[in-house]
Amino acid sequence: MARIKTLNKEEIPGEVCSIYDEIEKAFGRVPNIFKTYAHYPPLLKANWEKTKALMMGGSLRREIKEAIALLVSDANACRYCVSAHRAALQSLGIARQTIDALMNGFGGPDFSLKELSLLQFTVQSTRDPNGVTDDDIEMLRKLGWSEREIVEAQGVMELFTGFNKFLDSLGVDIDF
Repeated sequence: MARIKTLNKEEIPGEVCSIYDEIEKAFGRVPNIFKTYAHYPPLLKANWEKTKALMMGGSLRREIKEAIALLVSDANACRYCVSAHRAALQSLGIARQTIDALMNGFGGPDFSLKELSLLQFTVQSTRDPNGVTDDDIEMLRKLGWSEREIVEAQGVMELFTGFNKFLDSLGVDIDF
């Protein structure tokens, strides 16, 4: 049960209306995470801008970013984000069996071995960031990942680690 009330459109300050409109256009609705951030409009705006930059921009394909969000959220035991990003991957055409395989440490036809290496790296970074070595980064480079792509993937990991902690500590209701 939510510890903080979500704010519907009729309850938000005027400065937030345009952000809600953008979010609704992107997702077809305003998810509870953003309805909770709306209590502090500067944080809502900052997190929405970061979400757009990372999830809707960049050079990594959207399926990879959604898979990072899913796996990082699973590593952090965030039920809200696991639910949200399972749904997002399915909406992108990824089969439920492939999603289950990803969550069990395996791939599937929708992800190359190169992509799986990047996914595994983001999980490693989530679970043990101080255990990441120069060799880990070098392995990604040898597989063909650019530094820009590695940083983009880490940005997605960072975004969702923060979201996971926010959602879990405030008990935001799952709406996916």
